[in-house]
Amino acid sequence: MPVREQFFSLPEPPRGAFTVLVTGGSQGARSLNRAVAESLPLWKREGVRVIHQSGLLEFENAERVFRASGVSGEVRPFLPNIADAYAQAHVIVSRSGMGALSEIAAAGRPSVLVPFPGAADNHQLHNAQAFATAGAAYVLLDSELTGERLFQEVLRARDNAAKMSLAARQLAHPGAARRAADVLEKVGLDLPA
Repeated sequence: MPVREQFFSLPEPPRGAFTVLVTGGSQGARSLNRAVAESLPLWKREGVRVIHQSGLLEFENAERVFRASGVSGEVRPFLPNIADAYAQAHVIVSRSGMGALSEIAAAGRPSVLVPFPGAADNHQLHNAQAFATAGAAYVLLDSELTGERLFQEVLRARDNAAKMSLAARQLAHPGAARRAADVLEKVGLDLPA
């Protein structure tokens, strides 16, 4: 899946409240939703702003808990323009599928990755470990995911954001889809419209 070019040109996050984007993908992730709910008192104490994509199934409960917490930010079932959310985020908490990692790298954002434990051949763990080895992310296993651990890992990413951001950008490959299409055209393969 090619990364939209807008991810490669996102500005630095705005000054002001430190903002965390939490996304379990379009369907949400129950364990991430639970950890976010547990971490809300900690975010409130630190003055952290949270953008949370909960998925549709758990949205009503997540929104109710979020609203009651008094934490700055928003919870949405789905973020139709995820690039806008990335533009606001200082740190991203995400699963570690290739689509999400490609966007994180293109945006140059530090991340806390929570690999989906049921992924085929444990590929999300391998993806996350590659980002961690490059210095772009911290890995938090789903089995170790609590509100406190999530909070601590995000603060650790915040404290190392500059070098993690640079490491993430070094993993990005702008124009890769266009270069692949050019090669295919040169060898005479038809591309779907």
